[in-house]
This record gives sequence, structure tokens and C-alpha cells, in this order.
Amino acid sequence: MNCIDLFAGFGGFSTGARMAGANVLWAANHWPDAVHWHSVNHPDTAHACQDLHQADWSQVPAHDLLLASPCCQGHSKARGKANGNPEHDASRSTAWAVVSAAEYHRPEFALVENVPEFVDWTLFPAWEAAMNALGYSLAPHVVDAADLGVPQNRVRLFIVASRSKAPLRLNLPKLDHVPASSFIDWEGGRWSAIDKPGRAAATLERVANGRAQYGDRFVMSYYGNTKSGRDAGRPIGTITTRDRWAVVDGDRMRMLSADENLAAMSFPAWIQRPNNHRLTVHMAGNAVAPLAAKHLIEAIKQAA
Repeated sequence: MNCIDLFAGFGGFSTGARMAGANVLWAANHWPDAVHWHSVNHPDTAHACQDLHQADWSQVPAHDLLLASPCCQGHSKARGKANGNPEHDASRSTAWAVVSAAEYHRPEFALVENVPEFVDWTLFPAWEAAMNALGYSLAPHVVDAADLGVPQNRVRLFIVASRSKAPLRLNLPKLDHVPASSFIDWEGGRWSAIDKPGRAAATLERVANGRAQYGDRFVMSYYGNTKSGRDAGRPIGTITTRDRWAVVDGDRMRMLSADENLAAMSFPAWIQRPNNHRLTVHMAGNAVAPLAAKHLIEAIKQAA
């Protein structure tokens, strides 16, 4: 199966496609850093660094499966217009590039990833109608990546578009959950004392509550409204584009390392990354979980 990857970012969709035995022929993103690292990890893929609103689809190779992860910030409750995202409308409009690409190439399948709120978009009925007009039936799947073996609870919408009369419902596996402890290096990283000068009272409260519930070792969200920790024996919570999760071990704590963020996303060990913690975390949190993508694409291949 041959694929292209729109809004490819760091390459979660592309990596999952390779894990599923598919060929990623072409990938595009508007962010030069993301395109660079995608090309490092996928050297046999042709790359374009551009705004996909302006894409010339005649320059894109024919393919069986279109993968796309349009910008989700305009749809997310945390980053939408009501929360002061100035790029709200522009980010939502990226979804129309999927329609444009599908109109030109008419691949047998498209797999579109976004947050579940994507279907609440005022223009979603028009977007769906446009895909229907091109001959695609749409089957939305709301998937928690943890159910597909990713050591993270990450709920995302995957819309399967197929050139068929009836929507294609995928037969996805339901796998055992993988704990956060599977990727945490308890001996590595840069630790600091929990009881140090300047530590926020809210942080100390979370640590105390976490200890009471989970003992000396657990993870916790370092910001937000949470009041406690999270059992390291279950998947970690959603990885975001900035440092979020802290690891607590006895009287010391630290943030997840860049490599742990990638492992929490299920990126394989062979993936190369920038020597920059913040950039790696941003790219990881913006990606599709590769292992989830693998299982979805394998299910599409089985149904083809």
C-alpha cells in the first residue's frame, strides 16, 4: 500500500505506516524543522515544505491511502477561539486541503486524525458533504491510543474515508494497557529535591496527595487543575507540546526527558531527534501516536 502524509510533522503517521508495511511516498508540512527531521527519519520519502492550501497536487505521486492530521488547535476545547487562540479560523481551514488532495487523486482510502471536537466544527457538515461528493463514505472512530498498546491515554478521532457505498468500520484490536513505568528511566534524568526553596505550594500538595495514593513512585501533571498524582502502573496521560508530566521517586522529582516523551508516544528506538529538549517535546506532543496509526492502517489493509 502506497501512502502520502499531509501535515506530517515529526512523522507519527508516517512511522506508523512503515510499521504497518506501507510505503510513504510523499510527506509535507509547513514547518521547516519538522520537515527536516521527518526527512532524516524517512529518507526514502519525497518531502515538501509548504502551506498545503497552495499545494500543486499534480506534483504529488499517486497513492492508495491519504494520511492527514490537520491542525487541531482550532477545534480543541483547550486551544479554540473562546480560549484566545488567534489562529482559530486559519487552523480549522487546513482540513480543506484533505478535500483538495482527494479530489485530484481519488485514493481508495483516506485516514484523517484530529481531536473528537472536529465533528462539532460548524463547517464539518460541509466538509463531510464535500468528501461524500467525491465518492467517499466516512466512518468516524474515536480511539484511545492506550487500547492499541500505546503507553498513554490519548483520545483522538480517526475518520476512515473509503470509496465505498457503506462506511468502513475497522476491526481494531483491544490490547492490554502498557504502563508508564515501561518507559520511565528511574535511574536517569536530571532530578531535584522535592522540598527545595521556591517549590510551588500546589506542586507540594500534588506530591503529598500522590504519595498518599500511590506510594513513593508515581507520575503527576506539573500544571493544570489536578490535585494528585497518577499511578505509574497505568498509561500516562496525554502528552502535550510542552513539558507536562513529572516523575516522583521518593524525595526527588524531575520532568519527563525528551526520549521518554517520544517513548510515551510509541515512537520506536530508531527514531532520530533534535538535540533540543523543548523542540523534541513540541514535536512529540503534536504527533500521531505511531503504534495507534500502525493498527489503524493494518485494519484498513485487511479491509482493502
